[in-house]
Amino acid sequence: MKLIMLGSGTSTGVPRVGDDWGECDPNEPRNRRTRVSIIVENDAGQRILVDTSTDLRAQLLANGIAKVDAVFWTHDHADHCHGIDDLRVMRYDRSNPLPGFATKKTCERLRRRFDYVFEGQFGYPTIVELKETSQTQLVAGFSFDDVVMPHGPARSTGFRFEADGKSLVYATDFSEITPEMVKTFKGCDLLVVDCLRERPHPTHAHLDMALDLARRCKARKTVLTHMDKSMDYRRLCEKVPKGVIVGYDGLEVRL
Repeated sequence: MKLIMLGSGTSTGVPRVGDDWGECDPNEPRNRRTRVSIIVENDAGQRILVDTSTDLRAQLLANGIAKVDAVFWTHDHADHCHGIDDLRVMRYDRSNPLPGFATKKTCERLRRRFDYVFEGQFGYPTIVELKETSQTQLVAGFSFDDVVMPHGPARSTGFRFEADGKSLVYATDFSEITPEMVKTFKGCDLLVVDCLRERPHPTHAHLDMALDLARRCKARKTVLTHMDKSMDYRRLCEKVPKGVIVGYDGLEVRL
């Protein structure tokens, strides 16, 4: 099983528009962060894409990803879904739409905003066949489980994917650790976790909360993601404990 981190930045990316790098060193390439999205790949080469970030086209090109076998969405916030149109080219050589999955509420919101993707329009075929995560637990060679996570006043979805005897958890955009999250993520081989900044934030996990989740679910390895312009890569690497990786665009982790 393999993680490919397509994007590791917060909703505005790093640098922000205006060449605003904040506390991040612009001479460190791993500080240049696009919006969050990942690929999970099994030993057979099947791939799941989690979230269609605003920067999806550039991310797929940079990582040599020409196709995926399924798409999952954590929630409907713009930085996690507004690159959805870049899935169109993956439909060209398929006889059927891409399988897509999200919670009931996220499905409803995605269908309202991107009806042409899920229904076809003006002679163009449906791009994604969208289903609720509760309808299946096996997709493209992976089994999965999901859990609702508090995201300030909103909700996000955490996913646990399993294949080839390994488990990978993707938990981004949460502001509180719940017992259900700890239970779903327990004993995972890799935890990819929300870590916006070092100071507490009302809608996202900060560094101490991210590390607390890793400890509580006994993750064997942890990767930090969704970082803002205050999180300089090299400084953060010196601060995190053993077994914790500071994520960056293009990072690959094999399990």
